[in-house]
Amino acid sequence: MEQLRELLENCLNEELYQIVISNPRRKEGISKIKIRPVMIQGKVLFQESRLEGTKVFHENKTAARTAESVISMMGKDFKQLEVRCRGWQATALVGKKGNVTLKTRKTEEGQIPDLSHNRKKRYLLDETVPVGFLQDLGVQTAEGKIVKSRYDKFRQINRFLEFIEDVLPALPDDRPVQVIDFGCGKSYLTFAMYYYLKILKHYDVNIVGLDLKEDVIRTCNRLSEKYGYDTLHFYQGDIRDFIGAKQVDLVVSLHACDTATDYALAKAVSWNAGVILTVPCCQHELNGQMQCEPLAGIFAYGLLKERTAALFTDALRAELLEAAGYDTQILEFIDMEHTPKNIMIRSIRRRRDAAEQAEAGYRIKKRAGAEALMAFLQVQPKLAELLRE
Repeated sequence: MEQLRELLENCLNEELYQIVISNPRRKEGISKIKIRPVMIQGKVLFQESRLEGTKVFHENKTAARTAESVISMMGKDFKQLEVRCRGWQATALVGKKGNVTLKTRKTEEGQIPDLSHNRKKRYLLDETVPVGFLQDLGVQTAEGKIVKSRYDKFRQINRFLEFIEDVLPALPDDRPVQVIDFGCGKSYLTFAMYYYLKILKHYDVNIVGLDLKEDVIRTCNRLSEKYGYDTLHFYQGDIRDFIGAKQVDLVVSLHACDTATDYALAKAVSWNAGVILTVPCCQHELNGQMQCEPLAGIFAYGLLKERTAALFTDALRAELLEAAGYDTQILEFIDMEHTPKNIMIRSIRRRRDAAEQAEAGYRIKKRAGAEALMAFLQVQPKLAELLRE
């Protein structure tokens, strides 16, 4: 952990923008921690914000206490740490045995970090900077102000980009990053993803958006050409029939209806995609299949059965992805008050440094667990069928 300790000694000062600790080793408990400097009574402290479920807990610590806390958490609770400072950034991955993989790179000198205690939330997309696609999609005015009635959409875009920021260490940095967005629709998030990765983060990236609606695809291609986004392309087509790629690093599928999500997940697994981000929608499949005497008291009520079916569907998807070699989390995408379709399944392909025998045993255990749940509910979900094929 000496590399990590040295990194913290270099960044825990007034030039730190933020430390993000993510990718927990356990599914329960704290899912993410953010650390930033704050000025309190003339002293620089570091505010630790811990996300647990939907609640956020804050604590202010000295640099020394912060460093010890981070090292302790990275040793047993988390796998990934990202640091952003003025002029440089770094990513650290910590293995099961405490081995640290560290990458650092220089960045442009930004503004001096804001140390105010109750500062305004800082979005990944600066809400004061005019951006063409936000204006054309009706989120931002020509003067660069966010349209009041579209603020929820602006927050949703930034929340999605936070998920992209979290998975950057899992993307290649020695070749172009290949991304596919299945069911891209009007492509608010596809354009945002390209802008963030290509323009703000300077990644060499190729993004393909796929959707069934011809008029939507035509509009998206026109806007892509207008902005000069020369490696962002949109095509009309069905997820299940798509064969236009051999290697994909990041697969995104947001609100693909019912089993379309399963086809997207199966495609991602077949490509050995490094990262999968999906927000399922309209999970009807299991609702028509489920038969389980112990749960008859729930299944007797249509609304309860429908909601239970959606949760079981996503639980089985997560278990099947674990069995396919992915570390998978089920996270809240945006607040429930904005949409009930707020669950994100985030999967990151497990690194191959684990012992092959242990990895094979884990996969068998997860697959057996999924099969047991399917037998209990008397269901055969589409993803299980596709992965068998």
